[in-house]
Amino acid sequence: MSNVNEIIEKLKSLTLLEASELVSQIEETFGVDASASAGAVMMAPMQAGGGAAEAAPKEEEKTLFDVILEEIPADKKVAIYKVVRSIANIAVNQVKEFTSSLPKALAESVSKEDAEAAKQQLEEAGAKVRIA
Repeated sequence: MSNVNEIIEKLKSLTLLEASELVSQIEETFGVDASASAGAVMMAPMQAGGGAAEAAPKEEEKTLFDVILEEIPADKKVAIYKVVRSIANIAVNQVKEFTSSLPKALAESVSKEDAEAAKQQLEEAGAKVRIA
């Protein structure tokens, strides 16, 4: 019988308390986290001289964006109000109140394409806009 099979057979005979102690000792000895999801083993950062560089976590690519209206120049209000009204889908009489305190999210959790299109329309009208 191979070493792996022998170990598996021994593991099968452990009590829950013994298995828990085994997991703790493996985590300490090898610097791993047994609670990692999907069966992946996460390595703890190695101490200096360990010979392995610490891997930088990969950031998830953002898929939803907010269009933030930053500023409306006084001389461009009418043109910007028209664009704000169409993007926010609000009534004419609500636009002034909606834009009374800036910065303000005009569109939330929209696709990158929709956010870019809204930003372009607002900037063409003269507004200061950012995407977050």
